[in-house]
Amino acid sequence: MENNDILSKVKRVHFVGIGGSGMCPIAEILLHRGYELTGSDNAESDTLARIRTYGIPVFMGQRAENVKGAELVVYSAAIKNNNPELTAARELGIPTVERSVMLGMVTRRFANTIAISGTHGKTTTTAMITQILLEAGLDPSAIIGGKFPLIGGNGRVGKSHTIVCEACEYVDTFLQLHPAISVVLNIDNDHLDYFGTVENTIRSFHQFCLQTSKAIIVNGDDKNAMKAVKGITNAHVITYGFAPSNDYSALDIQPTNRARENFQIVKSGEKIAEISLSIPGKHNIYNALAAFAVADLLSVSPQQIVKSLHAFTGVHRRFEMLGEYQGVTVADDFAHHPTEIRATLTAAKQMGFTRIWAVFQPHTYSRTYLLFNDFVKALSIADRVVLSEILAVRETNTYHIYSKDLSAKIPGSVWFKTFEEIADYIVKNAQDGDLVLTLGGGNIYQCANLIVKKYKALEQQPSPTNKG
Repeated sequence: MENNDILSKVKRVHFVGIGGSGMCPIAEILLHRGYELTGSDNAESDTLARIRTYGIPVFMGQRAENVKGAELVVYSAAIKNNNPELTAARELGIPTVERSVMLGMVTRRFANTIAISGTHGKTTTTAMITQILLEAGLDPSAIIGGKFPLIGGNGRVGKSHTIVCEACEYVDTFLQLHPAISVVLNIDNDHLDYFGTVENTIRSFHQFCLQTSKAIIVNGDDKNAMKAVKGITNAHVITYGFAPSNDYSALDIQPTNRARENFQIVKSGEKIAEISLSIPGKHNIYNALAAFAVADLLSVSPQQIVKSLHAFTGVHRRFEMLGEYQGVTVADDFAHHPTEIRATLTAAKQMGFTRIWAVFQPHTYSRTYLLFNDFVKALSIADRVVLSEILAVRETNTYHIYSKDLSAKIPGSVWFKTFEEIADYIVKNAQDGDLVLTLGGGNIYQCANLIVKKYKALEQQPSPTNKG
């Protein structure tokens, strides 16, 4: 069956892996549009609990009988081809679509799709735009790649014709989208296991821009991003950045306490707003500029944009402060590419801590091998570096690369096989005034939580008393 119009022909949809962060918001949108949903998953999660509050039946474990009665089966990218539910769907003649394909079909039902692309910063910028539009009363739907405290999850269903979503370039999934407005934040040398070269990545972004109908907001300071929009005539190209030649630029950048920046926004040579961010880092000035440009295009007042950007305090796992224990601050960040690590650690260095500890979980063998020297340079910004084993994700170690290889090139760094060992090492060696920052795109946040747990256990121990 042709997928493009399949949503017009079905009513009962089953989600394989419905608890996934990318699946839940799509399920919510379909539910509010009158579809009957069921789902399955293998592990309990906060997302799954949220799904259940809507009254959607969820099966624990994936079995052939779960697809009974479904007219369409949606599966996440993590689901393998021999999954029993996918196998059963094929045998029963039930159409199946991968999550990114479904996202494309869902967004085409909105008159105004705003899609945020780029190698770095998608989740933060998507959340920023969502907050601005929500607080401006535009009631957008949203699909965000991380938990956003303002909306209590990583998605929301609005009543307007506007949807804000991330557009991920990996395996060209963003080519399923045909947005009205696109944002191109940057283009870097990531996902080379798929693209092979940065030039191939730029070509994919160019195709994404060709599929945009109204406007493309692009980082004018990023050479690769500007290559991607070269020759684009199907949509209005709007640039932003630090250079005064951009349509929107940042001027008079003034770092304040704990690296929260103040800066002026200049539009076409005229100062129109003064921004005070509540999150650190030069990279977030870029994200804020992109969000400002989108909101301004949608006729949100500069005053409202300024207010919302100041109120924005970040997304789960984006420089997320977990607490201070015995004078040691613990934070967690999603950074898993050298460019992201460099930006995050540079911001951390400006925040007044005595020492910065980078606790890094390398993410995929291919990325670690292909960007090895870049990782060494980025991680060396920290005062102390602790490495976990490389998270394989979808790969086997044909590169023969190990964390000990990284550690050997970073002066004073150490590596451990388990999060337990890392947490013990941190609690023993971190000192008053230090920042311990866990970094990575995998499950390194579990190590951060373990460090916090160990500190809390220490705080609960009775103080020794003198007898006699």
